[in-house]
Amino acid sequence: MSTITLVLLPGLDGTGDLFAPVVDALGPSVPIQIVRYPLSDASDYATCEAIARAVLPTDRSYVLLGESFSGPISVSIAATAPPGLCGLILCSTFVCNPQPYLRPLRPLLSILPIHSAPLCVSRFLILGGFATPALRNLHQQTLARLPATTVRERLRAILECDVSAALADVHVPVLCLTAKHDRLIPNAAAQLIHYHAPAATMVEIDAPHFLLQCRPSDAADAIRMFLQQFDPSHGDYTADRDRIVGNPTVDDLMGELEQRRQSPSRK
Repeated sequence: MSTITLVLLPGLDGTGDLFAPVVDALGPSVPIQIVRYPLSDASDYATCEAIARAVLPTDRSYVLLGESFSGPISVSIAATAPPGLCGLILCSTFVCNPQPYLRPLRPLLSILPIHSAPLCVSRFLILGGFATPALRNLHQQTLARLPATTVRERLRAILECDVSAALADVHVPVLCLTAKHDRLIPNAAAQLIHYHAPAATMVEIDAPHFLLQCRPSDAADAIRMFLQQFDPSHGDYTADRDRIVGNPTVDDLMGELEQRRQSPSRK
């Protein structure tokens, strides 16, 4: 059982329901707390951040994970070094508008079709070729619950956000999980994260934007290894990480972990 609680901040839907696959993959050995934003009246970053801050653990250490929409929220929180925070995980996310060429189109968000747009479009962007009947159903049910105004306002918030300077003020270990086949967040977003947090561990997973949903086991493996650095009985994670040249894949990290387990000096 990990002594560190993993606090999950959700993507654009805000429900937290989409974390189910990775929560199952992590299992009971990792204590988890899911933050959930209201379906309405919580569309801007300031409001969502206030909601997240209000429920952060106060009696135990924790690692904060910000998925997609919540990446900027997790960075803003981590930059203020709240008590108990010992690490930050950024997943399929960004620190400023990931599609800057879309910013001039902000006025059109008010007429953007949300529920009337074909589901195949959003599935193509979010799930790609990794869709399964179960994931399609989970995505459809979650999207159906969201008011169109909430989606539009959260998209507007993304187009206007910029917490890149705040990321430079984060002084806890950072893990950045990126999706190899992300059709929403370009690779430049991950490069910018690495620029402002050069010590961050960058892990690319063979997945679409819904990384935690489509490759939950790979994501869980990377998360578990990151959490181990906070458990003295598992050795020096940072030293092991630094021996890997370039941006490691999950296989690189798991191979390194297996070598450490087999080493007599570590037993």
